[in-house]
Amino acid sequence: MKNEERREITTRKLLEATIHLLKLKSCHAITMKDIMDQSSLSKGAIFHYVNSKDEIFAMVLHERLEETNAKFIRETEHATKTFDGPMQRISQNLIALEDPHEITNKVLKYLLGKEEDPTVAGVLQHFYERSVSFAKNWITLGQVHRVILANIDPEQTAEMFVLLSLGLRVRSSFASTTAQFSTEVSTFMSTILKSQSQ
Repeated sequence: MKNEERREITTRKLLEATIHLLKLKSCHAITMKDIMDQSSLSKGAIFHYVNSKDEIFAMVLHERLEETNAKFIRETEHATKTFDGPMQRISQNLIALEDPHEITNKVLKYLLGKEEDPTVAGVLQHFYERSVSFAKNWITLGQVHRVILANIDPEQTAEMFVLLSLGLRVRSSFASTTAQFSTEVSTFMSTILKSQSQ
């Protein structure tokens, strides 16, 4: 087996095991032994590719972000070029951001608590930049298909939308918060983006 193939298999096992554990436990409660047991990988096999459980959590965060972008692009490529279809996909994602048990929310909040670690700070910076980049691409795609106003600045608008989504994620950790704001955020986004002609 080639090294790249071995790396891919190991990474997939690590991701699947960690995602499973995140559905059951908090990030703080998950140990490397838990990940070893769940993935059936040896300590040596794991540490050959990663340095810590934080790095594995970062992989989960980035994989989910890439997955969300890929789904969005697939849907917009094969659907009628309208505003409502893609916006509905974004609205569904916003709802998930209000769930304190959603695994990427758990991971992001955990990593934010460790931001003084330079490696974790780098992971968070990359996640933020990648999120803004995807949002910018989605807005630009909408402008190309004339379903989003042409005078919208994709960079600034994308950054504002990512900040709103991060706010929903952090807000989900406040136990006394029960009212959901994802619908209001979605409506706000639509109002900013939608062409008058739609």
